Amino acid sequence: QVQLVESGGGLVQPGGSLRLSCAASGSISSINNMGWYRQAPGKAHESIASIIFDDETTTYLDSVKGRFTISRDNAKNTVLLQMNSLKPEDTAVYYCNADLFGDDRPIWAQGTQVTVSS
Repeated sequence: QVQLVESGGGLVQPGGSLRLSCAASGSISSINNMGWYRQAPGKAHESIASIIFDDETTTYLDSVKGRFTISRDNAKNTVLLQMNSLKPEDTAVYYCNADLFGDDRPIWAQGTQVTVSS
C-alpha cells in the first residue's frame, strides 16, 4: 500500500512563493507517477503538474508554466511543488496524488490550503 501526506500550504502575498511537499510511504516501487491537483471554491478541479516517478519527466498546466516546478527530493520519497510568482488566482486547495502500476485508481493526499492575498 502507498500513503501520501502533504504539507506546506499557507497564506502568501501576490508575487510570493510557497513550497508544497508530498511524502510517500509504503510500496514506493509501485508508484508510476505523482502529481498535483487543485480546486478553488466554486470551480472544477484541475491538474497542474505531474512527474514520472523514475524518469522524472514533468508536465505542467499552461497557466503555471515558468512559475511552478515539480521535482523529487534526494530521498526519492517526497515530491515537491515549488510555486513562485503566486497570483490570487492560484488560491485553492492543493491535492497530491499517485498513480500506481497496474491500478487505475489513484491514491490521494488530504489536501492543503494555499491562499494568495494582500
